[in-house]
Amino acid sequence: MKYLFDIGHPAEFHCFKHVIGSLIKKDHEVVITARDKEVTLYLLEKFGVPYFSTGKNLPTKLGKMYSLLRNDYRIFRIAKTINPDIFINFFSPFAAQVGKLLGKPVIGFHDTEKANISIRLSQPFTDVIVVPECYKRKLPVKKKIMFKGVFELAYLHPKYFTPDPAVLDLLKLKRGETYVLIRFVSHNAVHDTGYKGLGLEKKREAVKTFEKFAKVFISSEEELPDDLKKYAIKIPPEKMHDVLFYAALIYGESATMASEGAVLGTPAIFVDKKGRGYTDELEQKYGLVFNFSNLLIDREKSITKGVELLKLQNKEQWQIKRDKLLADSIDVTAFMLQLIEEYPKGRGAAALRRPFGPS
Repeated sequence: MKYLFDIGHPAEFHCFKHVIGSLIKKDHEVVITARDKEVTLYLLEKFGVPYFSTGKNLPTKLGKMYSLLRNDYRIFRIAKTINPDIFINFFSPFAAQVGKLLGKPVIGFHDTEKANISIRLSQPFTDVIVVPECYKRKLPVKKKIMFKGVFELAYLHPKYFTPDPAVLDLLKLKRGETYVLIRFVSHNAVHDTGYKGLGLEKKREAVKTFEKFAKVFISSEEELPDDLKKYAIKIPPEKMHDVLFYAALIYGESATMASEGAVLGTPAIFVDKKGRGYTDELEQKYGLVFNFSNLLIDREKSITKGVELLKLQNKEQWQIKRDKLLADSIDVTAFMLQLIEEYPKGRGAAALRRPFGPS
């Protein structure tokens, strides 16, 4: 079989990488198209699998319209040349539209309920929509497949990831030294239009408050102001998950990084205007993520909560909560691989629509 994977974000690369590796080992042919976003292309280079870049998505409204047409066209040209049997993506409208245009089946993985525009542009062209059980938005029953767990388990489950303590040397930290990773995002995604995030004042307040209790590192999509640049983390991008594992706290605006922290047994604080079904479940069921809205009072409470968590300093309790999450969840990579390989054989959403529980 010949599979086309469309990747729009570094987390999507991580989510698919073990599936792609398994397909290649089984002598399937894999084609990758990717957006030039953050470190996505860098990670693909490190992975060593050829890919085609469709370019950067532009942040303005007009730029996003242009990017849609450009990405569709570039993926179409590649697909016409390579003729994949199936298109696989993280609810990418580009791959979904091209796949439908070429009469090929499209599998879309998805976990972001508030991505209204992407959903509208992808759903009609997608044959199967795969979501975690905690997903809150209504989807067509005939297309939907649910599973127990979160997508971050596809690459951070202990079966697939072993933390490397050498990252502490890169950070110039002693073993056991406490640190916080703060994550700021650009809010250039379509579903973030008009949203300004934490705001610079609260970002500064979070940094100044947390550094009273721990070393502070910042990971930011946008360039930091001069007074915060000294906190910028300087590590190879592929080492970020090691950083998350050994951190005492993850704080910021990234749902993905909050979920990654939870899967690794590191408490996370996520601040956002609407939240996610999966971060809600990681709080309500497992106590690993703490969600706050972007209201001023909630942003203030999020910093207070961060201090509270830093004062606890009990890594063991978080690992116990993580163990419960792992016990309740499936092997997400094995599930994705099974679905991708079996779907073209006639086992579509109608046959696979049941929730997939722990293996």
